[in-house]
Amino acid sequence: MPVRPRLFAALLLSVAVSTALAAPRPEAEAAARALQPRAVEWRRDLHAHPELGNQETRTAAKVAEHLRALGLEPRTGIGPTGVVAVLKGARPGPRIALRADMDALPVTERTGLPFASTVTATYRGQPAGVMHACGHDMHVAILMGVAEALAGMRDRLAGEVVFVFQPAEEGPPEPGETFGAKRMLDEGAFAGGTPDAILGLHVWAGLHTGQIGFRSGPTLASADEWSLTIGGRQTHGSRPWDGVDPITVGAQILLATQSMIARQVNIVNAPVVLTAGQFQSGVRFNIIPDDARLVGTLRTYDPAVREDVIARFERIATDYAHAAGATAELQVINNAPATINDPDLARRVLPALQAAVGAEHVVEMPLVTVAEDFSQFANAVPGAYFFVGTTPQGQDPATMPINHSPHYAPDEAALEVGMRAMLQATLDLLEGEPRRE
Repeated sequence: MPVRPRLFAALLLSVAVSTALAAPRPEAEAAARALQPRAVEWRRDLHAHPELGNQETRTAAKVAEHLRALGLEPRTGIGPTGVVAVLKGARPGPRIALRADMDALPVTERTGLPFASTVTATYRGQPAGVMHACGHDMHVAILMGVAEALAGMRDRLAGEVVFVFQPAEEGPPEPGETFGAKRMLDEGAFAGGTPDAILGLHVWAGLHTGQIGFRSGPTLASADEWSLTIGGRQTHGSRPWDGVDPITVGAQILLATQSMIARQVNIVNAPVVLTAGQFQSGVRFNIIPDDARLVGTLRTYDPAVREDVIARFERIATDYAHAAGATAELQVINNAPATINDPDLARRVLPALQAAVGAEHVVEMPLVTVAEDFSQFANAVPGAYFFVGTTPQGQDPATMPINHSPHYAPDEAALEVGMRAMLQATLDLLEGEPRRE
């Protein structure tokens, strides 16, 4: 369910910030308002033509065409469909990167919108519908608008802005592949110069339109994709003692991991989630199979806790399997580290967000167990990541379809809010310190 963050005025609990508010930038507000109709058009076009990770060729072409029209020289084909462009200001200053993810999900849309996706594709060998169920179409439209607004101010800007349009945030087409932000970094996304900071945002059903969610420090969990293979010995279902039942062993291991989380990990200090999403074994009701396979996800916020949980998981699997005469092999692939908002950068971004929407509309986000590979960029340079509400006023976020739902239909008014917030934060960072009232 969507999270229910607490309202706060000027202070994040984890960051001491000056009580003086940054001054709202009329140019940011005016640009966002003027660009809103076009952002809606961009978003609806992207929504009707979603593309899975590493297949965002149409989306990337649209982005590159737009950036060229702004007088920029985008680099394309990075990681493999990412787009990067640099806007140079008229004066020296910092280098700030802004990131939007472009990929859709293997979800069949059920919103009933007139621009709903009817696209189908193959995902990991299975037919699937394709939908922007997470709102990445909104992210791309917001950053296209921000790019246009900043390009119109280039004669007054200090420093440089790096626009990063990233593929495959939702994961690799096949497990184990390098993907998304890490692949872009490996292929030279920052080859033109390392940014001083990077900003990212995500539309979020758990907040009302007009609200922004933010926190300092750990924000989103790391995401590990784990696979556990149990080796048994096939036999007739009526004579289990003649074989080794991998299904029973797998079930025992899975239940033991939940006890491990509840009894061996201090989840008060370091929240942990370990979930199995697949349990595959056998082909017939009266045959105990040779093997079983469980696949799931591990979410943590502390790298040391992550390593400890994986070690305990492996020990549990090995011991239970050994006791039954089976074998167990655990493989863990880290798809994204934890997203941690740099505290020093957060001190500067928070006043900008408050100036953009009003301090009373900025809420402190709790820890969120979803993951984001924006963390790869934020591990390379200081990063700040915030949430933009998409539930219309008057409706309860707890009852609305959430991100990844086939019914998720974000309020398009959030496009203007996202553009305004990103513009305010970027302009304040380019000037070195936010302006004070």
